Amino acid sequence: MISYQLKNRESYNQNYINSTENPEVFWAEIAKDNFVWKRPWDRVLDWDFSKPKISWFEGAKLNITENCIDRHLKTQGDKTAILFEPNDPKEPSEAITYKDLHKRVNAFANVLLSKGIQKGDRVCIYLPMIPELAISVLACARIGAIHSVVFAGFSATALSTRINDSDCKMLITSDGGYRGAKTIDLKSIVDTALLECDGIETVLVAKRIHSDIPMVSGRDFWLQPLLDTASDQCEPTVMDAEDPLFILYTSGSTGTPKGMVHTTAGYMVYTAYTFKNVFQYESDDVYWCTADIGWITGHSYIVYGPLLNGATTVMFEGVPSYPDYGRFWSIIEKHKVTQFYTAPTAIRALAKEGLGVVDPYDLSSLKILGTVGEPINEEAWHWYNDHIGKRKCPIVDTWWQTETGGIMISPIPNSFEGKPTFATLPFVGIQPTLMDEKGEEMDGNSVEGRLCIKFPWPSMARTIWGNHQRYKETYFSAYDNLYFTGDGALRDENGHYRITGRVDDVIIVSGHNLGTAPIEDAINEHPMVAESAIVGYPHDIKGSALYGFVTLKNEANSNEALKAEINQYISKQIGPIAKLDKIQFTSGLPKTRSGKIMRRILRKIAIKDTSNLGDISTLLNPEVVETIMKNSL
Repeated sequence: MISYQLKNRESYNQNYINSTENPEVFWAEIAKDNFVWKRPWDRVLDWDFSKPKISWFEGAKLNITENCIDRHLKTQGDKTAILFEPNDPKEPSEAITYKDLHKRVNAFANVLLSKGIQKGDRVCIYLPMIPELAISVLACARIGAIHSVVFAGFSATALSTRINDSDCKMLITSDGGYRGAKTIDLKSIVDTALLECDGIETVLVAKRIHSDIPMVSGRDFWLQPLLDTASDQCEPTVMDAEDPLFILYTSGSTGTPKGMVHTTAGYMVYTAYTFKNVFQYESDDVYWCTADIGWITGHSYIVYGPLLNGATTVMFEGVPSYPDYGRFWSIIEKHKVTQFYTAPTAIRALAKEGLGVVDPYDLSSLKILGTVGEPINEEAWHWYNDHIGKRKCPIVDTWWQTETGGIMISPIPNSFEGKPTFATLPFVGIQPTLMDEKGEEMDGNSVEGRLCIKFPWPSMARTIWGNHQRYKETYFSAYDNLYFTGDGALRDENGHYRITGRVDDVIIVSGHNLGTAPIEDAINEHPMVAESAIVGYPHDIKGSALYGFVTLKNEANSNEALKAEINQYISKQIGPIAKLDKIQFTSGLPKTRSGKIMRRILRKIAIKDTSNLGDISTLLNPEVVETIMKNSL
């Protein structure tokens, strides 16, 4: 039998060999020994990257919520499943046991059924980080509806785009939300979005801020009265292994956001297995991931991964700076958190506040620290290690993507240590490779290239909703028979991987993947703007920030007020997370003879590295480069 938990380097090595030499046997044993199935599979894996077609556990029948909830009831029904910590520390925490969760998910599922939601229907969820968010996700999975969670910081335009792309039938939201000192009027954003959405038949509204909001008769319903009258018993719908579980949108370098489709069985097996091993979860641990469920990290490592392992998972509504910068540390002390998983952006912001907000708190319960969203820089890694982990907690610097579903490259505590700025070694079953610019595989160590994956893994996204051709072109066209991650990486002399950043026009800001094209589209809608180009530049807190080069129709209109207006356009179209930190008005943008904007040159100007811009004489307008450099911010 394959060990479910990797205990040391020897077990990692053996499992890695088994998983790469005999992947079907390996994953079949993991799946068989650790999960509940209605029917076993006929075939473990069928794949062809040239189409691309990937299916795992073909023919198997299951429901993921039985594995997340029901099977835990006999042995640990009274154990806390979700520990909700509200935005305001004066408001009490809420401990939801597995028995409670079972009843609440069933009741919610029955509400969905009563409103006509059936297996395969898409349900958009636009909620703050309150228990109803996790419960609604599980309720959809209970009845076979496909959930599409949209981060509650996105604008009405971004919300409507996602609703329409996947043709959602229902929207679940709240009257509003709390985020630090701010109160957010979510329902008005929803009402604006739905002016552009003909497919939404029902809106369920949870009460959070208890504000007086308009309700559209026949469409909008308060959630709680429906839950109060719903049965707390609901038989789980039997799903095929490859039935879609959820759609989650990620920014593309061009065009509309991509609705990544994750299916049921493979996602379940891989997220559970990675959670158990990367975080070395034990039965009495209290695990906390600070992400939002609106992102893949929240899906895989707040909801599904922890609950599949019968864990206690903390769900935090607020922000690290409210009511002060000691909030994270006070929560760790309060709940005796053992595993803490957050973003480098948060670590840098907290480190900047000094140790005065750390030292008052007892962090001795911590066993493992994690980072996610972007590579962590060395200074932040050492601060995290020294002052939060007290040099006794392994740091798992995890690399993965919305598209991968689960962690792909990461240290594994007790098996091998982390190394500052390195994601280190591939997880069990993952076969990475580096490709050079000529499309040749780079053998050996001490090399740098484009990161690809040679072989399918269970949790990989199967397609882009409604656009399989785009899925093929984005991930499988760059190199034959390889999944292209879009990231560059280097492999050191010991075979450890370090992610060097995106190789396309996607910029990671505070852990969020932001495509430059949608931001430029929003800017270009301003009547005074002729064109624009967005690049990233290093930022002490965010990791990367956005620098906008904007050409106006009339240069005389350039002023600070116009910069604010441009950011308002971005905020309206995409959300506040995509606002530009720097805006430079330019007389033109450097372009090739074919009209392509040379972002490579703009990136160098943004980071003030103009010593070697390459040959610019072939540009359509080389003189503009000197002007941009002279006026750079």
